[in-house]
Amino acid sequence: MKILEISHLYPVYYDPFLGMAIHKQVKHIKKLGCEVKVICPTSWTPFPVKYLNKKWKNYSDIPIYNVIDDVEVYCPRFIDFPKKYFLSSSGVRMYYGTKSVVKKISEFFPFDLVHAHTALGDGYAGMLIAKEYKKPLVVTIRGTDIDINLNHNKKCYSSLLKVINNATKIISPSFQLSEKFNRYFKKRITTICNGIETDEICTNNKKPKKYQNYKILLSVSRLISTKGIDLNLHALKGLVTRFNNIIYLIIGEGPFKQYLNKLAIDLGVEKHVIFLGQLTHKKVLEYMSICDIFVMPSWQETFGLVYLEAMAHGKPIIGCKGQGVDGIVTHGKTGLLVKSKDVNSLSETLEFLLSNPNEAKTMGERACRLVLENYTWKRNAEKLVEVYRDILKR
Repeated sequence: MKILEISHLYPVYYDPFLGMAIHKQVKHIKKLGCEVKVICPTSWTPFPVKYLNKKWKNYSDIPIYNVIDDVEVYCPRFIDFPKKYFLSSSGVRMYYGTKSVVKKISEFFPFDLVHAHTALGDGYAGMLIAKEYKKPLVVTIRGTDIDINLNHNKKCYSSLLKVINNATKIISPSFQLSEKFNRYFKKRITTICNGIETDEICTNNKKPKKYQNYKILLSVSRLISTKGIDLNLHALKGLVTRFNNIIYLIIGEGPFKQYLNKLAIDLGVEKHVIFLGQLTHKKVLEYMSICDIFVMPSWQETFGLVYLEAMAHGKPIIGCKGQGVDGIVTHGKTGLLVKSKDVNSLSETLEFLLSNPNEAKTMGERACRLVLENYTWKRNAEKLVEVYRDILKR
């Protein structure tokens, strides 16, 4: 099978984690025998646009063609606008920006199927390409499609609805997102959850000397308001009076960092908090292997791959009810789910795990088995290829 992937999210030199889930999925379907080319529509930055700020300068430096881990990635330019202006027409602009590249690719790569990631605008561009070449279209929806784009304005809703009605198959990366989708649309949706790389699991779980006498709480995310890192700090304030050997490690960078730093000082817990900044993925997994509890009460999470990675390391995790990890985690068995934006619920849950280390250990072991059996990229790719084959048979 020859698959043409369309995703404006894909790893780039200035952000190797951007679209990493899509890249890993692509690598694994290739291992199963699929041939793949990736189209990554990229914002056009003519002079003097590329000098407006760092973001636009970064766009201008992305190569038109690149090979990432043996995956060919084409980055044709399209006319884009800042701050979601004219969002409803983004897919049309992506289509016209990618049209000539797709034509050249089709001459030596007669693709069987188009798979677009996000309904707006990758999906809209994919819809137009699929129609032009008379190929089936698979669309993976994302949280931004349902939580943001759907309600952005009437034109966005109309564009998104058109993509969904014209797609051969709609895929969701999480059970919670599938539930949200079903509230708005009548079309069937297939849930294929993201996964982890089993060969990346860090087996050395021995704590360094400086952490040996501490109970380590860990979170890994962009430092933005929706990740709930501030809630962790508020919960920490009450916990350190009873568990004075807690250390909270925060991995990540983002616009919320300065506020979080100040909040830790204001709450008087700065001695128990360490901001580790942005780390390599390998280093992140090393910290997951030595932590005691992974806690990220994010209240706007489509999936949350970091939860699975922590679970794969045998750690008890804390997430939020109704978010991406809910539906994968069974509360009280393979992890714990708290109310969104509720410090009391979070504090009680952390206190339970800290007070019951044996139960926390058993919970982590059950979580590890769950992930290794059901939520790996290999398993994800197997399910996806099965969908492709079923579509092409019909």
